[in-house]
Amino acid sequence: MSSFTLNSPDIPADGSIAPVFESDMFGCGGANESPVLQWSGAPEGTKSFAVTVYDPDAPTGSGWWHWMVINIPADVTELKANAGAKGNTNLPQGARQMRNDYGIYAWGGMCPPPGDKPHRYIFTVHALSVESLDIPEDATTAVGGFMINANTLAKASFTSTYARAAQ
Repeated sequence: MSSFTLNSPDIPADGSIAPVFESDMFGCGGANESPVLQWSGAPEGTKSFAVTVYDPDAPTGSGWWHWMVINIPADVTELKANAGAKGNTNLPQGARQMRNDYGIYAWGGMCPPPGDKPHRYIFTVHALSVESLDIPEDATTAVGGFMINANTLAKASFTSTYARAAQ
């Protein structure tokens, strides 16, 4: 039984996400800043972490990857507010962001179609069995997801929702 947990003081599990975390792209008007994420109870043998944020409800046929961070050192247990800024400057030393489905190497905030049902956003931290993932800089999130899952010892998640009013 794992005691590995993930939470955010900014986003309530099973609750609604605040508009500040909304994207500033695709016609959305949020601040596009990533929330604080904190985890504890990683299993023995954890050598690094990866964090993902995924919307399975995006009308794409394959969901939408909002954020993927890899190579987070094993002694790190938190990503601070706006860790997802471009350039990896707000991430722990050695960590890096993969290109998300917006096509940027940064946090990509929520931006569901106006009037659509609330979308689910799954925040996950993966405890990995390797110190780093050797993934090319221009790799897709599918490659990132494959490599993360192939090396996961345990994972902890929470889900929250976000919707935009009809225009």
